[in-house]
Amino acid sequence: MSSSPEPSSAASQCIISDSWRDSVVVIRCVGELDMMTVPELERQIASAMKKSPSAMIVDLSRVEFLASVGMGVLVATHDRCGSATRFVVVADGPATSRPMRLIGLTEIMSVHPTLEAAVADVTA
Repeated sequence: MSSSPEPSSAASQCIISDSWRDSVVVIRCVGELDMMTVPELERQIASAMKKSPSAMIVDLSRVEFLASVGMGVLVATHDRCGSATRFVVVADGPATSRPMRLIGLTEIMSVHPTLEAAVADVTA
């Protein structure tokens, strides 16, 4: 019998990737954004910011759970982008856009229901 702990099947998972469309970076998140997975999102954002994108889109359309720490990262990124980098979020549905709307994030940042709408917004 081993004394090492078994990995938890309930551990949070989030796959985070980025892609570029000219000078626009799209950071896609799939899964759950919570205190266990947010550090990877922060790393992806920091890496993208080093390349000075004209716009950053964080696509949460496939996020199943958005914790307050995830929303905090969105606010910090919005502030970090300032006027140099346009910041837009893709969020639609009860897991993402609803909590963002309830705490007022939709009042301070641009939120779109689809990636296509977000891309159209930042390239217009």
